[in-house]
Formats: sequence, structure tokens, C-alpha cells
Amino acid sequence: MAVFPVNNGVGQFPTTRMRRNRQTDWSRRLVSENVLTVNDLIWPIFVQEEDEEIATPVESMPGVSRLSIGMLEESAREAVDMGIPAIAIFPVIEQKYKNSSGSEALNPDNLVCQAIRAISEQDLNIGIICDVALDPFTDHGHDGIIRDGYVVNDESVEILTQQAIIQARAGCSVIAPSDMMDGRVGKIRRTLDEEELTHTQILSYAAKYASAFYGPFRDAIGSGSNLANGDKKTYQMDALNTDEALREAALDINEGADMIMVKPGMPYLDILHRIKKSFLMPTYAYQVSGEYSMITAATSNGWLDEEATILESMKCFKRAGADGILTYFAPKIAELLSK
Repeated sequence: MAVFPVNNGVGQFPTTRMRRNRQTDWSRRLVSENVLTVNDLIWPIFVQEEDEEIATPVESMPGVSRLSIGMLEESAREAVDMGIPAIAIFPVIEQKYKNSSGSEALNPDNLVCQAIRAISEQDLNIGIICDVALDPFTDHGHDGIIRDGYVVNDESVEILTQQAIIQARAGCSVIAPSDMMDGRVGKIRRTLDEEELTHTQILSYAAKYASAFYGPFRDAIGSGSNLANGDKKTYQMDALNTDEALREAALDINEGADMIMVKPGMPYLDILHRIKKSFLMPTYAYQVSGEYSMITAATSNGWLDEEATILESMKCFKRAGADGILTYFAPKIAELLSK
């Protein structure tokens, strides 16, 4: 238990003055309890099916675009040059490839696999993270298979496991199950090992909440219109729950996850802190699309200082215990940190 010093000042003048360590820049840096570096960043990138070098702006995420594979390759090289350790690929699947089972996810030459190979073949020193979920591939926008109006668990896990194997064979470094189906981490880990893909890491979305902050992301990948007025509350977590998040994290760790994630980010810093403190595992946070868009809207209107706000949001993640942060601001932050 922390023991705080008793103020033994004479009269009104304290001998313990907390402001002394804050009075200069060098002193503030010296006593800083947490440090933010470019090594903390993961850059989520949207990739689209285009033959030409095209970037299509995401209207609800100003400054973010869907990239053709050629432009994705350029962004990967840019990330390496900036020192960003990893990128996360999110596909924009054309409607003609979507169906109720998300079968395009099992195509070894689908957009995700093409993107993985395009980057891995460059032999860059960068991690490639890929989601394991069916929502980009289904015509209903859910992360699994629907039977009688319900997203079924075990059948979905079987398909998600096949998806993970296909991505790993294409060269994905880190498989990131984001679907929140029960038991999927264990099934994926066992199957990866059976297929001699033991070096493939698993970053589990251990505590993924059914959140309103995902709206712009769904616009970006085109799943929002498929989901329509539906929600994902039967498999993603309730925003009111905290102990449940610890149970989810414990299960995924026991099933073989190498790293775990909390999503969304800043509204769930308490969850991030509890999970990191409880398990001492590599723990990540996702500053999701809604968080990005809110900050961007406020800064573009001059209501907030852009650089200060972005960096403060990152510092909050580090203070809460994040070992890494997925953020669409990654290139901007890397630039700011290099100054």
C-alpha cells in the first residue's frame, strides 16, 4: 500500500512541493511515469479491390481512404520508414462476393490474401495483422453464420478457423479473431499448430464491446448497410460489464492467445487497466473509427488543438496500461514523435 508523506511545512509554506518536478521540460521528461514511442503504434489500413492506383476517401473518416493493393504496398513501406512495427489490414469486399455464409473468406486468393502476399513478398520488417471475422464477407453484416435469426457459435468457429489458416498460409504474421465467438482462440491455436503454423501469433479481441463507436468503420468496409438496423449484442459485450471482460480475457489467454485487445479504446480505459493489471499480458487497445472521427471533427472545426489532442489520447492509453495502440492517427503520431 502506498504511503504518502505528511506535509511537515512550517506555517503556510510546505516543504513538499509537487510542482518543483514540473517546472522545466527536462524535469518533466525525467520523472515521466510512462513513455509513448513509435513502437507503440499499429496502423489499421483499409484495402479495396482496384486494379489502378486508387485511394477512395472514407466520408465519415476524414483523412482516411480505402487503398488499392498498389497503394497499400506504398503505405507499408511508409510505415517501415517511420518505424511503425505493424499494420492491420481490413478488406472492403465488393457486394457481388458477399453471401450468407461469407464463403469468400475461405478463398485463398481473396482480397485479404492478395494484400498479405503483396506486403510479405516485399520482405519488409513489419508485422501484418489480419482480422478473423466474417462481417466484411457476409450479406447480413454479422461476424458469423446465422441460423433461425441467431448467430450460431460452433459452426461459425469452424469457418473462422479455416479463414485463419488461409490467412496464415498467405503470410499473415498475427491472426486477430475479432468475432467474439466462444472457444475460437483455442480452436484456431490448435489448428495452426496442427498445420505447422506454430510461429503465427494470435492477438485476440478479448474484450470487444457492442459499441456505437464502430459506425464509421462499418461505412469504410461496407458492412453497415448489410447490418442495417441489426446489432451484435448476442456476441459482443455489454458496455455495463467489467468483470465479464476479465473472464473473457482469462479464457482467451488459457486457450493460447499471445496478446489480447480491448475495443473500443478511450471509453474503456478502465477495462484496459483491469485486464493489464490482472494478467500482465501484452495488452492492446483499439482507438476505433468513432473515436478517430470525433477527434478529427473537433480539431477540423478548431474546437481542439489537433496535435495536442491526438498525443494526449495516446498518453491516456499508455497510462492505462496499453502495450500498443491501433490508431488511424499512426502516421501522424509517428511524424509528431520524430520532431
